[in-house]
Amino acid sequence: MTDWNGRRLEVEIGAVAHGGHCVARAEGRVVFVRHALPGERVVVSITEDKGGSFCRGDAVEILSASPERVEPPCVFARPGGCGGCDWQHASAAEQRRLKAFVIEEQLSRLADVQWDVEVEELAGGLSHWRTRTRLAVDRAGHIGFRAHRSHRVVPVDDCVIAAPGTVDVLADKEWTPGAELDVSVDATGRTHASELLPDRGKLRSGKPVLRPHRVLGSSVAVEQAARREWRLAAHGFWQVHPDAADVLAEVVGEWAAVPDGGVAWDLYAGVGLFAAVLAGQVGPQGTVIAVESSRQAAEDSAENLADLPQVRVFAGKVEDVLLSDLPAPDVVVLDPPRKGAGRPVVDAIAARGPSRIVYVACDPAALARDIATFATHGYSLADLRAVDTFPMTHHVETVALLTR
Repeated sequence: MTDWNGRRLEVEIGAVAHGGHCVARAEGRVVFVRHALPGERVVVSITEDKGGSFCRGDAVEILSASPERVEPPCVFARPGGCGGCDWQHASAAEQRRLKAFVIEEQLSRLADVQWDVEVEELAGGLSHWRTRTRLAVDRAGHIGFRAHRSHRVVPVDDCVIAAPGTVDVLADKEWTPGAELDVSVDATGRTHASELLPDRGKLRSGKPVLRPHRVLGSSVAVEQAARREWRLAAHGFWQVHPDAADVLAEVVGEWAAVPDGGVAWDLYAGVGLFAAVLAGQVGPQGTVIAVESSRQAAEDSAENLADLPQVRVFAGKVEDVLLSDLPAPDVVVLDPPRKGAGRPVVDAIAARGPSRIVYVACDPAALARDIATFATHGYSLADLRAVDTFPMTHHVETVALLTR
């Protein structure tokens, strides 16, 4: 088969696909196209061809534009530019429609579930929402972001989606070439930045382990959500959109509805956000089991929830802790990483027979796969809400309620 890398093709853009691109077809092959919208006719430049039935490319010329196309507000959101944003060229309403289509398609294809999805807008609009991010440093010591599917650093002096106190306060400083930066701004407006250097003597999954080199700000961030103050490791897990934690906690609380004196599990619990909500429902006579694999996050959770003795925090992998003799849950809440919970965890949850399961997902495909597994145990989708916690990108947060 001829190598298509660098080749230009005129194509009709089809439906959106999971991952921030749309599908086109040319000469019997599938082309995943970025910087395009469904219904457009474009010239695509092939950027990646490894042979086989598909390749990847960028729309470099728009021959017939969608009515939902807008001018990207960021000069770096272009073919060959920053890989962080996927949909800056789409209107706000179109971005949410594209995400809804992806969720519907994944549920239908992977779980055989037909569901009409509407992605909800959060306050604040499309820009300046991202409070936590990872930056790279180029050979000249300038910060930037990686190009799409590349290690190449695209230097930036600003970021349209980054919250004030992140990229804007670091761009004029000099950094160690080859370093990476974790940066966040917390609810108090304080900036936390950690410069990380590769420890080439240590490898994890074939990549050098990063070690802290220089720290700006404090090692502890202060956040606010669910009517509580949270103290956590500055670069530990917390929702990146400033409204996301409150919105998700509200949905989880509404759908969990744990009875007074009951038992709830909070799996992949982070620093305890959902555990706090569940603790208020079960009351002093109930029990909340919070499980978190990150020891630092589990320690932060125990400290944050010290006033709630009904919460028991376990540090360890969820699949391992569920082998313990835990009290049977009335309700299970889980918020797994992007890969999803997986069959062993789903099987272990279902074996304990909770009446309802509230699943918080950052990846529609993983959610759909796990819903399909839950279905083999008699659980079905009873409700679903999707929230646009990552505007301009293809990412979306979805909450699903499963009942028997």
